[in-house]
Amino acid sequence: MREEITNYISLLDENYQEIAHRLFETIEANLVSTENKIWHRHPVWFIDGNPIVGFDKLKNGLRLMFWSGASFDEEQLKIGSGKFKDASITYTSLNQVNTDDVKRWVEKSFNIQWDYKNIVKRKGKLEPLF
Repeated sequence: MREEITNYISLLDENYQEIAHRLFETIEANLVSTENKIWHRHPVWFIDGNPIVGFDKLKNGLRLMFWSGASFDEEQLKIGSGKFKDASITYTSLNQVNTDDVKRWVEKSFNIQWDYKNIVKRKGKLEPLF
């Protein structure tokens, strides 16, 4: 695990550290050819510079977010603002994390992507990469 991600997780409350470790392990085990780093203050995974999945601590829990998750057709994922194609789920305890679901979503994040990498160049317009 990258030191910066280890540091991020270590600053979380113990309950959220457990959730973050489980999410990190599941994401890492199911993504290949990706890079991860702290981006906008939380762990994010990228494919060729395009963000696909990350997690962050909110007031009400630990959110797992998929940048293209609105296209996954998954009921458990809450679709974001509508302007973008993100969707997420928020966890408050480790027993809520279903690793089979997370694995399926991570696999979809690899295959279903919107081009966030070039969103500024396209003046806010998202283009599909799938």
